[in-house]
Amino acid sequence: MKDLFSRQADIYAKYRPTYPKALIDYVLSFVKEKNFAWDCATGNGQAALLLAPYFNRIAATDLSQKQIDHAIPDERISYSTGSAEKTVFADNSFDLIIVAQAYHWFSFDAFFQEATRVARPEGIIAVWGYGLVTTRDLALQEAIQNFYTQVVGPYWDAERKYVDEAYRTVPFYFQELPSKDFSMDVAWNLEDLTGFLNTWSSVQHFITAKGYNPIDDFEQTIARIWGEEKKKSFSFPLFLRIARIKK
Repeated sequence: MKDLFSRQADIYAKYRPTYPKALIDYVLSFVKEKNFAWDCATGNGQAALLLAPYFNRIAATDLSQKQIDHAIPDERISYSTGSAEKTVFADNSFDLIIVAQAYHWFSFDAFFQEATRVARPEGIIAVWGYGLVTTRDLALQEAIQNFYTQVVGPYWDAERKYVDEAYRTVPFYFQELPSKDFSMDVAWNLEDLTGFLNTWSSVQHFITAKGYNPIDDFEQTIARIWGEEKKKSFSFPLFLRIARIKK
């Protein structure tokens, strides 16, 4: 598993969108017992917080201590650093394991073995992610698409392909359950959009390689397109793979 988000942990916590309740409700519809859940690669705890009302305890782990430092505390959530592929958890611990917008970074074989070990028999695993942000403003959408593919496109890690392919091709060795697609819908001003773009790992790779932030020029481009609206509507296509873990 890669740690690509420590450097921008503060803006990640501020600008990453929140997952919809409909997604959480759908995942929970398959979970028989709600004692203990594991949010693997929790980041700043966004998904763990959404689960907190439903479980007695949640373990939320991430490789990045800086991400954990920006997590919102909750009495039901225990945050700690650790990898996805090797943990200190006991066998047969979890009723639910989730991975939100991070599964594509994992070592799939090793995670399958570890998730199977720490899940309770018949436990549920749900992994989800979201694709490129979209908007009905066609000029703005074209600019975002160009920035994504042409400007920072060469700086995406190879694993990004799994997100572009909506997790359809990602290795997933569990016994799958019926899935659904969802969306995350937000109303953003220009700062919200550029703040989100700054969380991209490709932008951070670009900065390392070139010595400047490509968002600085791109912000001027989209400011000319933006017009008089204070906020615009954006949407993220959200995709899910969910399974029951067989022992």
